[in-house]
Amino acid sequence: MLMNLSPMVASTSSFYIAVGCASALIIVITAVATACYVRSQKTCIRNTINYRRDPPRDVPVHTQTFLRVDTPNNANAIAGYSSFRRLTSSSTSAPVQMNNLRISELTEQICEIAVEKKKIMLHEKIQEGTFGHICRGVLIDDGNEVNVKQTAIVKTVSEQASKDQISMLLAEGMKMYGINHKNVLPIIAVCMDNVHHPLLVYPFMNKGNLKLFLQKCRFSVEGHCHTLLTQDLVAMAIQIVEGMIHLHKKDLIHGDLATRNCVVDDRLHVKITDNALSRDLFPSDYHCLGDNENRPVKWLALESLLKKEFSTASDVWSFGVTLWELMTLGNQPYKEIDPFEMGTSLQDGYRLSQPINCPDELYHLMALCWVTKLEKRPTFSKLLAFFQDFYNALGLYV
Repeated sequence: MLMNLSPMVASTSSFYIAVGCASALIIVITAVATACYVRSQKTCIRNTINYRRDPPRDVPVHTQTFLRVDTPNNANAIAGYSSFRRLTSSSTSAPVQMNNLRISELTEQICEIAVEKKKIMLHEKIQEGTFGHICRGVLIDDGNEVNVKQTAIVKTVSEQASKDQISMLLAEGMKMYGINHKNVLPIIAVCMDNVHHPLLVYPFMNKGNLKLFLQKCRFSVEGHCHTLLTQDLVAMAIQIVEGMIHLHKKDLIHGDLATRNCVVDDRLHVKITDNALSRDLFPSDYHCLGDNENRPVKWLALESLLKKEFSTASDVWSFGVTLWELMTLGNQPYKEIDPFEMGTSLQDGYRLSQPINCPDELYHLMALCWVTKLEKRPTFSKLLAFFQDFYNALGLYV
C-alpha cells in the first residue's frame, strides 16, 4: 500500500478529506514554502527489535480449491493462481483505528524538510503514469560547507495534474514522514518552489519497485535477473513484517500494503513505501466502486472494503495478499473477479488458492491473514516469529 509526531492512520478516506481541502492546501503551502529554510536531513537509524515468539495456530488449513461457487472439486484447478478456496464465513466486529492528518500538520512537516530546487538534480524517468512520474535524481546537501550528493528517487506530477492530484501526492507522500527504520523508506526532502510541480525526494533503491522487480524475475531470461528461491522470498516477507511492526508501534496504519508499495535493492533489501502516485502508476490495481474513491479493492480486508474500516488487522489481511504476490512473483490477485463482486465473494468465504510451489506452511499463514474475524488474524509479531523459524528451517536444507 516516520513519525515521532502525532499519530497518523493511513486510510483511503482520510486522503480524500485532504483532497477536499485541495485549494486551501495549495494556498497555505505556497505561503509556507517561501519561508522555509533548508533543514539537515535526518540520519536513518537502524533498529533491531526482539519479539516474543508465539506462532499462530488459530485456523486449520483447508485444502479444497474452487474456481467458482458451482464448480466441483477438480485437482487440475489447483494449478491456477487465480482459482479460489472457501473459508467459513463469519461476521466482523472490532474497534476501528482512524485518524486524519490536518492541513496545518502537513504544512508544518513539509516546511521542516523543504529544500530549494537547486538542491535537486533530476535524471531519467523510472516510471511514468498519466499525471505523475518517478525519476532518478540527486539530492545535494551543502551543510558544513561540503557538498554531499545523495542518489535519490523523486516523485512529481506532470502538466496534466489537477490541484486535487497534487494535494493527494503531498498527503500520501508525507505519510512516512519521520519514520526511521531499516525496512521503511521515508521521505527525506520536499521542494515547493513550484507549487504546481512539487518534488518529493526519497532514498534510492537500485532495483526499484518490488512488484516490477518480481515480474522481471518471473519473465526474464535465466541469468539476466535474480533467480529467487523460497528462502529469498521468505527473507523479503520477514523484512516487510518488521517494517509493519515498526509502523504499528508508531500508531501508523498503512492501509495500502502491497508489493507495488515496496522497493528493493540488488541485495534483496526491502523497504515499505507510501502509496503516493500508486493509483496512477498501477491503474489496474485500483478500482472505483461507484463511490468516487479509487481503492486497492483486491488487497483490502473485508471490513475495509465494505465499511471503510482500517486497523492493524486490516493491514495483516493486505499482507496476506502481499505474501501471495511474493510467492507468485508479482501475479495479479483475483484477476478473474470483477471488482464489484469482490465484497460478495469474500463474504461467501472465497479466497486466493495456494500458488504453485508455495509451501503448505506459507499458504496456511496466508489463510490466517484472511480470516473474517479481526481478532482471529495473527499479529505481525506472531507472523515474524513464524517466518524466522521457517527461514531457519529452510536454511538446514541449503
